[in-house]
Formats: sequence, structure tokens, C-alpha cells
Amino acid sequence: MADQEENSLGGRLRRYARVSGTMSGLAARLAGERYLGVKIDRDKHSRDLKDALGGLKGPLMKVAQILSTIPEALPKEYADELRHLQANAPPMGWPFVKRRMRAELGPDWEKKLKDFSREAAAAASLGQVHKAYGPDGALLACKLQYPDMQSAVEADLKQLKMVFGIFERYDKAVSTKQIHLEISDRLREELDYEREARACRLYADILADEPNIHVPTVVPELSTRRLLTSHWLEGKPILDYVDADLEVRNQLALNMFRAWYVPLYYYGVIHGDPHLGNYTVCEDHSINLLDFGCIRVFPAPFVGGVIDLYHSLLNGDEALAVHAYETWGFKNLTKDLVDTLNVWANFIYAPILDDRPRTMGETNNGIYGRETAETVHKRLREVGGVEVPREFVFMDRAALGLGSVFIHLKAEVNWYRLFNELIDGFNVDSLTERQAVKLGQYGFGPAGISVAAA
Repeated sequence: MADQEENSLGGRLRRYARVSGTMSGLAARLAGERYLGVKIDRDKHSRDLKDALGGLKGPLMKVAQILSTIPEALPKEYADELRHLQANAPPMGWPFVKRRMRAELGPDWEKKLKDFSREAAAAASLGQVHKAYGPDGALLACKLQYPDMQSAVEADLKQLKMVFGIFERYDKAVSTKQIHLEISDRLREELDYEREARACRLYADILADEPNIHVPTVVPELSTRRLLTSHWLEGKPILDYVDADLEVRNQLALNMFRAWYVPLYYYGVIHGDPHLGNYTVCEDHSINLLDFGCIRVFPAPFVGGVIDLYHSLLNGDEALAVHAYETWGFKNLTKDLVDTLNVWANFIYAPILDDRPRTMGETNNGIYGRETAETVHKRLREVGGVEVPREFVFMDRAALGLGSVFIHLKAEVNWYRLFNELIDGFNVDSLTERQAVKLGQYGFGPAGISVAAA
């Protein structure tokens, strides 16, 4: 009970005073380093920041973990510390759960279920999951949002803006404005479980012909804006298979690849959170895809730009690369800036440019892409910095998150052929038409403009 009260809005606001004090001191020291030449111990101050943020739990914890997986968002010292933050908030106790369930399903909510577990099966940053049995005896997953989350998210986003402001005081290589806007919109969307239910049904439709990918079935009569009930899908963590036979590991990699990229290239939609808890493995090595709170919809021309950049790197076509970056919204492109962006692009695209079975890559420092990102970051400072279009935040997150999974699996796959089979016959106009029909059915609007607009 005490932990949950400390995680309430009132408790969070009290702790914000401590966070603000830590961050104000950090800002002053960074300013001293930049303008007065006073050297600071960034490792120590990054630990201080982690300790201050770590006490908040909830949404800001989720934001911190997102940032730690986007190499261009934070300096190395801070990302390394934030990466170790624990995402689990203290679960709501039974009295809280009863009140929340009553608020969502009415005073007779227990009569609508055959059984409901008092203990949470999982607790995360925005809510927790309870196992239950429906009237028909089906095993269900009831995801119940913590109280006061909307207010907590808005307060946390203000803190995030302060964090970004501190970083930009000493390093202007990457403007964080669009990153903050993108994270803000996606985090607010995650609070809307009705939207997540629609996204879950959309994914079930899109992946209906993929026999090795399973999506849970939503139970609408037991779901609301703050409660999402779906059928429970049993499976094991994917990291349980890192020592399996190569054939098994390759199959898992293929399943993951299609789970993320069939929706993107066929419908312009991506699952923006490849967290290890968001997929599990079945006995036959098919996978369960879970948690559809962070679904990002891209306009068809943006997806076309992804493919244009691929062809530009494959064929050495500099003009096509410029066209792709302009399509994505990059401004004031110079030759030096394009060359710098291509360093990152060649890293991200490397596995699909190579027509042979190969591993995804290697990581020696715990974060896939960190070394390349540091090189790019240095060059961006030299060319005057860049404002990254907001669509990149979760596109990068998906690519890096999946890359990390493939590295853990040590999968040896011909990524080039997988990718080229997927994009064969791609056409922006056809994608626009498919989006208008399919996405419109689930309330996301033609071409996803209502979701992806700046």
C-alpha cells in the first residue's frame, strides 16, 4: 500500500522536487563545463540522474528506457546508466485493484468473470496484468491501468523536456524538439486502451495469413479505455532459446522479422516497442506478439523513402539518397550532412545490403549501434547539427531493438533476400490505397495521417 501511495500523483509530485534539484545542479555543472572550461565527472552525474529518475517509477521510467535505446538521443554516459533502470512499478494491492475494476466494469464486475487472480501476473510502467477466466472458461489477460496515469504522464513529460534542455546546453549535435514531440504523442496514446484494442485487432487482421505469428483476441465486453482484456497466449521468453539449434534460432529470427516488417511494408504500420516482454515463443517455435500500445503509423511516402534509401545505398545513387532524406523531412541538406547521415544508414541497412547468410552484427558495449552512433554524433557536431524528423524515433527503436534480438539469437540468415522478397513490387500509391481501406476499418484514418501528423 505504501509503495502504491508513493507512486500516486501526490507522491510523485513530492519526489519531483528532489529530481528538479538534482537536474538543476547538473545543468549548472554542464554550463560550467561548456562556458568556463570546468571539467565534470559525467559518469558520477549520470548515476545521480539515474538515481533521481529511478525513484519515480511510472511513465518517466518508460521514457528513460526508450531514450537509452535511441543512440542519438543521449550522451553515452547517461544512456548507459538509464539503460539499467528497472521498468517495473510497484503493483497495485488488492484494495486498489478492486476499486479500479469496479470503476471500469461496474459494481458487479466479479460476476462477469469466473475467476480473477488477486496477484498481478506482470507489473509495468503504466499498468499491470492479471490472469482471469471468462464466462466461457477461457484464460484471459486483464491489463488494468494504474490510477492518475494521465496526470502523471503530463508531469513526467515536463520533466523529460527539462532533461532534454540540459543535454542541449552542452551538445547541439541533435535537436531534441521532434524527439520530445514524438515520445509525448506516443506515450499519451499508450494511455488509451480503446486505441490499443483497435491496434490489436488491426494486427490480427494484417497477420492473419502468417501461421507463425499469433496475436491475442480482444474481449470487448470486458474492455474499456483503462482496462484491456484479451485471451492469454502462453509462451516462453525468447532469450530461453539463445542456445537452441541454429535452425530453431533462425526460424525465430524469421518470425520476428515478419512480425515487425510485414505490417510496415504492406500497411505502413510498425510495433514501436520491441521490448523483450512483448513477445513470447510457443512450443512449435511460432511467436506470440503482445502489447499494442505503441503502434506507429507512417504516411506511405515515408515508407517509400525507406526503400529509396536502401536502393541508393545498394547502387551508390547519391541523388536518390538526398530524395529519401527530403521525403522524410530533413532540412538544409548539405553534402557533408548527407555523407554523415549515410554513415548511420549504412550501419542500419548493412545486413540487407549483403546477399549471403550472415549474423546481424556484433555489440561489445551492451547497446547495438552505440559505437556507430558516437561516430555520427561527433560528425553531426562538426557539420552544425541536425533536427531528426520525429518518425525516426520509433523506426530507429524498432530496428535497433530487433537487431539486438537477432544478435542474442546469433541467427545466420540471408537478410538481403528476406527484405527484397518483402518489398518486391512495392508502390507508394498501392500502399496509400491499402492504408485507406485497412487502417480506416480500425479507426486510424486514411494513410494514418491522424496518427502520424506532426
